[in-house]
Amino acid sequence: MANRRRFLSSSAAGLALLAVPAGAARAQPPRPNVRGKALVISTWDEGLAANQDAWEILKKGGPALDAVEAGVRITEDSQNCCVGLGANPDRDGIVTLDACIMDHQFNCGSVAALERIKHPISVARRVMEKTPHVMLVGEGAQQFAVAQGFPLEPQVLSPEAEKNYREWLKTSEYKSVINIENSGNKRVGPVGGPQNHDTIAMLALDALGNLSGSCTTSGMGFKMRGRLGDSPIIGAGLFVDNEVGAAAATGQGEDVIRMAGSHTVVELMRQGLAPKAACRAAVERIAKIKGAAAKDIQVGFIAVNNQGQIGAFALQKGFSYAVCNAQNQRQLLKCEYLLQ
Repeated sequence: MANRRRFLSSSAAGLALLAVPAGAARAQPPRPNVRGKALVISTWDEGLAANQDAWEILKKGGPALDAVEAGVRITEDSQNCCVGLGANPDRDGIVTLDACIMDHQFNCGSVAALERIKHPISVARRVMEKTPHVMLVGEGAQQFAVAQGFPLEPQVLSPEAEKNYREWLKTSEYKSVINIENSGNKRVGPVGGPQNHDTIAMLALDALGNLSGSCTTSGMGFKMRGRLGDSPIIGAGLFVDNEVGAAAATGQGEDVIRMAGSHTVVELMRQGLAPKAACRAAVERIAKIKGAAAKDIQVGFIAVNNQGQIGAFALQKGFSYAVCNAQNQRQLLKCEYLLQ
């Protein structure tokens, strides 16, 4: 009889739960009060100029999504050796671009292996807003961009990229050199070295407490035709969860993909780690996977949680990141690192 009463009691409780309105069952916990704590954080020295344009939007109360798009467009315009159409080509002499963007509601868009389009980050946003898809690649991505009004740029290399490519063709060898971004000379040096990197990744928190992120790159210089890194992959190069935080990656994309890097950082923050600690734990995981080979690569993460706390951590010395907010505009910071 007692068992029957327990069964009826537990059944009634279960039915009561089922009777809760669907909206109430999915109610989210209250957001922390971060109004007025708008900020933007991005990778490498290039983030200084990019952050400034992003901040112009944020300080006026604009949305984080607009900020992260506008910010990295500055780098795409800069004829950088590793972002935009001025970048170094693949092994066939063709520049291909990758980008992704993600907002506070899990909306995301991505393009990969995109040719002859100046602003892949804006095409990625159109994929997010105008299609039922998340990622478009190659010829299809280009066709979509043109249909959306993006002009086709000439299929020519920038003077510096042409010079670098001709030099690379003398040996056709590829060897990654870490931390070229902070070498003081990104275009001159050993073949396959300074021309390798990299990307700009950006995260923003707006005045309403909403997060967004973006990432854009030309990938590795002289990569195999069709090679794709982590930058355009949601969950690898970038991930945003407004209830927890956002993270983005830089460095050797293959190793970030292997452990879903940015998603891993966000999940570690969900478990209670601060942004810097979460970035460090992700880097440690990569170091464990790579073993002795970890010394030959660079990987770094930036992160911001939904309370406006930021953090970063890298595998090797030399990674820098830029922060812009009401208190410290245009601040460039050196990142702590794992390998001594």
